[in-house]
Amino acid sequence: MIWILFGIIIVLFIIIVIQFQVKRGIDRELIYLARKLNSVNQENSDEKLLLVTDNKALQVLLTEINEVLNDKQKLGAQFARTEISIKKMLANISHDLKTPLTVVLGYIETIEHDPAMDGFERKRLLANIHRKTIEIIKQMNTFFDLAKLESGDKEVPLTKIHLNEICKKTILAFYDSVQAKGIEADINIPDNPIYVLANEEALDRILHNLLSNALNYGADGKVIGLSLECVNNDIFIKVWDKGKGIEEQNQDRVFERLFTLEESRNKMFQGSGIGLTITKRLVEAIGGEITLKSRPFEKTVFTIKLKKLIY
Repeated sequence: MIWILFGIIIVLFIIIVIQFQVKRGIDRELIYLARKLNSVNQENSDEKLLLVTDNKALQVLLTEINEVLNDKQKLGAQFARTEISIKKMLANISHDLKTPLTVVLGYIETIEHDPAMDGFERKRLLANIHRKTIEIIKQMNTFFDLAKLESGDKEVPLTKIHLNEICKKTILAFYDSVQAKGIEADINIPDNPIYVLANEEALDRILHNLLSNALNYGADGKVIGLSLECVNNDIFIKVWDKGKGIEEQNQDRVFERLFTLEESRNKMFQGSGIGLTITKRLVEAIGGEITLKSRPFEKTVFTIKLKKLIY
């Protein structure tokens, strides 16, 4: 009986020793993870935590920690891009406002320093001041509109819209510009009415931006197009041209705020680089999607996809 009890005691002792060793091993691994995590955070590196272990719980913990680190690194990269973008935007705002303001100041000084200026010349300079002032106001409003759209402060109420009429009205507004540049307009708008739940002001601005873009950067192709079609419950508006287009490496970036490479065609607003960004935000605000496909000097197509209004 005594030997049996002695044997049980030995077995229990061995189990305790094993558990103690296992606990010490887990403690060492946890301390290693804690120190490594602290090092990664202090150095703000992209390194992940690696640990060879058979402990299932530690494996799960390690996976979750690496997921958190991955999210943190993505947020850090996004923050860095945003910070650079904000600095660039401020620089662009300063440049875009400084140039016309300098011109306005020059006109005013000319008038002030020449009291004997004849009425016709004075009237011409005042007209130039008025025109430049309007440009400045438009620039400021465009920057503010983007800020409101990105912060969610700009309301875009949705109503039933007759899309055919919006497309016709917008392309007609460009008739004189198309004629002046000697460009052919290929318009394909069906007679059957197509309705969508959207915002008329937003649609006007979206189409105006895209058609202006096509005219400004696709005029070399001597043709621009606007088409409207309905496929099942999806509506597609396409604005296209056959101009110099957008290189493949830039196509994924043309809607980025302040992406202003010349070939990106995003310099729609005196170098501010927010024309296509505002277009994308407005399309998203009315529940749509916008995509781009471009083959330089063959065809560049901006496609807006909306949901058909079922009634």
